[in-house]
Amino acid sequence: MAIALITGGGSGIGAAVGTLLARNGDTVILADINSEAADDVAARIVASGGKAESAALDVRDMAAFSALVNRVVADHDRIDLIFNNAGIGVGGAIEDLSEEHWQRIVDINIMGVVHGIRAAYPHMIRQGDGHIVNTASLAGLVPSPMLAPYAMTKHAVVGLSLSLRAEAAHHGVRVSALCPGPTETPILDSTGPEGLAPHEGVSARDLLTKASGGEIYPVEKLAEDFVRGVAANKSLIVAPRRARFTWWMQRLLPAQVENVTLRLAQWARQEAEKIERAVR
Repeated sequence: MAIALITGGGSGIGAAVGTLLARNGDTVILADINSEAADDVAARIVASGGKAESAALDVRDMAAFSALVNRVVADHDRIDLIFNNAGIGVGGAIEDLSEEHWQRIVDINIMGVVHGIRAAYPHMIRQGDGHIVNTASLAGLVPSPMLAPYAMTKHAVVGLSLSLRAEAAHHGVRVSALCPGPTETPILDSTGPEGLAPHEGVSARDLLTKASGGEIYPVEKLAEDFVRGVAANKSLIVAPRRARFTWWMQRLLPAQVENVTLRLAQWARQEAEKIERAVR
């Protein structure tokens, strides 16, 4: 059975994947900046008969990330899977975003993944085996108006994952990127990173509900897609079906997709104006 470390394991995709892996007999280590949330998920897994541990981790801290991975390897003799899943959302019109918004999302969504790779990859090379899984997004494959900072970081994660995959194969290490469409997780209701000016205007939930034609995918089903894709060693795991259709449309008919995103951006601006008028 595998030893799996999951960042952002206290909620959303990380919690769902950890729960499913543990149900399948794997040992999961759930790391989260919200240690109480990770504790709660781990406790539920253990209570149901699974094997789980929890750890506090800020993925921006390379030293802490390395220490955690080293501890996992010391305790279990190996690390089979690392799911670099922790991430945040930053949205809104670009002209409304501060430098701090851009820096925060880069530090977490990009450098947090880099730190996870740097911490786990040397152990996997030594083992001659392992799987690095990075949570990207459909927004890392197609244009995503009003979510530009988020889309930028997820495009980076896709590029990093595909590039590392080609290198890592030499060492027997596999690499995949998860690219979910709109999924029912707490990020949909976030107003932005803690300590920064909150996002105003149309909410992420409303924007993504509009973009997806009303389809917000259950996180438990996404976890099943994720685990199957990892087992099949897919380079990109795109789910659900509507997300795969959108991805293919972007590749085959990019002009048509651009027209759709132009209309989505216009709708979002109109909705933001309505909200602004209503609060005056």
